[in-house]
Amino acid sequence: QVQLVESGGGLVRAGGSLRLSCAASGRRLSSYAMGWFRRAPGKEREFVAAITYNGAYTYYTDSVRGRFTISRDNVKNMVYLQMSEMKPEDTAFYYCAADINSAANALHTNSAAYDFWGQGTQVTVSS
Repeated sequence: QVQLVESGGGLVRAGGSLRLSCAASGRRLSSYAMGWFRRAPGKEREFVAAITYNGAYTYYTDSVRGRFTISRDNVKNMVYLQMSEMKPEDTAFYYCAADINSAANALHTNSAAYDFWGQGTQVTVSS
């Protein structure tokens, strides 16, 4: 089992920045790809970003590429999402997720590929 706990959400003005953290327990994350997803009010959950087990590769959805950065610290068993130049459309509940079954260097945008999820943290961007 992997327990994931997100933190760092809050209220920010458009153009501002936030850094989300995802703390893992139960297993070392160093062997697994990790992802961030979000669910906006009235919308489906959508992929935001993913990172390979060693941090060598990352992938972003088009709407956040160039503004968000996913990173990880395998020593601390943590994953981060640095969000900059934020927009009101970034308002959502953000979740981190662990993919423990995919091959090394595989990055998935489909939530079905992820095995463990955190409870999420709310991010609100005001205009």
